[in-house]
Amino acid sequence: MEKKVGIREAKINLSKLIKLVQNGDRVIITDRGKSVVKLVSVEWEDRSLSDRIAIMEQAGLIGPSRCTGDFVIPAPLPLPDGLAQKYLLESRDE
Repeated sequence: MEKKVGIREAKINLSKLIKLVQNGDRVIITDRGKSVVKLVSVEWEDRSLSDRIAIMEQAGLIGPSRCTGDFVIPAPLPLPDGLAQKYLLESRDE
């Protein structure tokens, strides 16, 4: 379930909102009707990528994969320290 609350209500009811999140609900905090913050359980980050994808599929947030067969998401390529930052700075200078 998703609940939207304004900042003022969130400040007053923070403990109740945290309990909702602990029970699996999502809480969106709004500022003048515009969504600005989403409260989610920290446990979400501790789940594997495949578990998070399955949960999002069950919630209807994403559709099932259209890939057939065994598809493994490769691990990120390791880069020497500072190399990505160096390339980013070089691309900004151009």
